[in-house]
This record gives sequence, C-alpha cells and structure tokens, in this order.
Amino acid sequence: MQTASTNICERLCNKSICEISLLLNIPRSAVSGIITKWNQLGTTATQPPSGRPRKMTEHRSRQLSAE
Repeated sequence: MQTASTNICERLCNKSICEISLLLNIPRSAVSGIITKWNQLGTTATQPPSGRPRKMTEHRSRQLSAE
C-alpha cells in the first residue's frame, strides 16, 4: 500500500522546479529551498540553531539600559 507522500513523490519526479511550484501552488524559491535542504541534509525537518544561546536577550538589554 502506498502512502500519500509516496504518490506525491512519484508525481513530482523528473519535474522542474517551476513545474513543481505550479503543481503545488507555492513559490519557486520555497521549492528550491526545500530541494536544496533535502540534498544537503537528507531531511526537511527544522534543525536546531548552531552556537551557544545568548546570556542576555535584546529585550532584557533594553530594560537594563532604560533603568
């Protein structure tokens, strides 16, 4: 039994970015970004940010400078 994502993948194979964009009704830049992300990472899931988080947020910094 095939899933919906398998059917979509089979339909979109061998199509250009422009054709995929028209079929799914999303911008070409979004299609290009998704394809690039898939080719680089092998997934389209959101990755955690790199680097250490800041100790002080912009909001807190403004609060301290106003006091």
